[in-house]
Amino acid sequence: MQIATDDVSVDQKELNPWEAQAVRFDLAAKKLNLDTGIWKVLRQPAREIIVHFPVTMDDGSIEVFTGYRVQHNVARGPAKGGLRYAPDVSLDEVRALASWMTWKCAVVNIPFGGAKGGVICDPKKMSQTELERMTRRYTAEIIEFIGPEKDVPAPDMNTNEQTMAWIMDTYSMHMRQTVTSVVTGKPVNIGGSRGRTAATGHGIAVVCDEAIAHLGMKPAETTVIVQGFGNVGSNAAKQLHARGYKVVGIAEWDGGLYNAAGIDIAALAEHKAKTGSVRNFSGAEEAVSEELLMRECDVLVPAATENVITSQNAAGVKAKILLEGANGPTTPRADEILEKNGVFVIPDILANAGGVTTSYFEWVQDRMGYFWTEAEVNERLDRIMTESFREVLRYAKEHGVNNRIAAYMLAVDRVAYTTKQRGIYA
Repeated sequence: MQIATDDVSVDQKELNPWEAQAVRFDLAAKKLNLDTGIWKVLRQPAREIIVHFPVTMDDGSIEVFTGYRVQHNVARGPAKGGLRYAPDVSLDEVRALASWMTWKCAVVNIPFGGAKGGVICDPKKMSQTELERMTRRYTAEIIEFIGPEKDVPAPDMNTNEQTMAWIMDTYSMHMRQTVTSVVTGKPVNIGGSRGRTAATGHGIAVVCDEAIAHLGMKPAETTVIVQGFGNVGSNAAKQLHARGYKVVGIAEWDGGLYNAAGIDIAALAEHKAKTGSVRNFSGAEEAVSEELLMRECDVLVPAATENVITSQNAAGVKAKILLEGANGPTTPRADEILEKNGVFVIPDILANAGGVTTSYFEWVQDRMGYFWTEAEVNERLDRIMTESFREVLRYAKEHGVNNRIAAYMLAVDRVAYTTKQRGIYA
């Protein structure tokens, strides 16, 4: 089956996240010999919402913001996905992230479909009160499309538990009752789950343990470089450091750090909390972030943004394992190079699924009104991430494909099966 695509240059396509996920989806669908009709259904988002809404700023002026919410698929359950605030948010980016969420939820076999949201803004230039007004107005604009049984937002880039508290409160005011399960990633005291903040990093560490065991390596002899020291990167680094890995490099947007003997991650986290940056940390020498990605190490963890590993630099990756903490850090053309060079890739839709898995736990706890200990949350998370990693490896071996396509095949197969079971309503 051939799918028509817009006439876009190869370079533009490589860096377009929507095009990148489409390439992977099409390959997985072809390998599965997917029914043509189901192929068409799963390839496109079910719903795309664009809103333009006014917000009164602190100086009394009025700004108009543009927000998106894309719901890719709800065949297996309510849509689920984060909300990001950034100046460069685009519809194609949100579409891609929504589709990745569909496949991510299916890989770890939790009953959600995929969604994503975004608002074009620069949160670094906005006050807390401006962010609150913008968040509440955005929530009001999309309120008929979200809810515990419809679409459950969560934190993402430049949003956090406070953002989720505002969304939950706004939704609850409109519903005239407290509805904690409308979002996940909330503060624990208003229905959040213990272990949620560190969940993505925790999941990364679990699959890293599985990968090195599979490859015959040991944590104490394994060096790690992490790109990004935000929520995902810092928690992944903490978890890996605690498990005995030697974290030798941290690459951040404003500069990097390197110490061949290993970096004290707890001390670095404390330093960043005080200064707002990893720079000028006494426990490591400063390094150029882009060069750190090409340094020799056993495990490279891109945990920041999309399109970090491309056809331009993939050949220079010297890591044995590429463990994708971020969404879409590797382009399809880079995949080909990495596979040729024997890099063991743990794809994003598996590697960073710890966050959405624990979000699922939060949703479950909210709905039954009974909350688990952090140990109980982590025990369940460990089991799901371990089983999912082994299932992806089994698929890769069975179908003779790389880990990424195996993860897509596993996910697409599960969503397609449910879609066929439900049938097409007309």
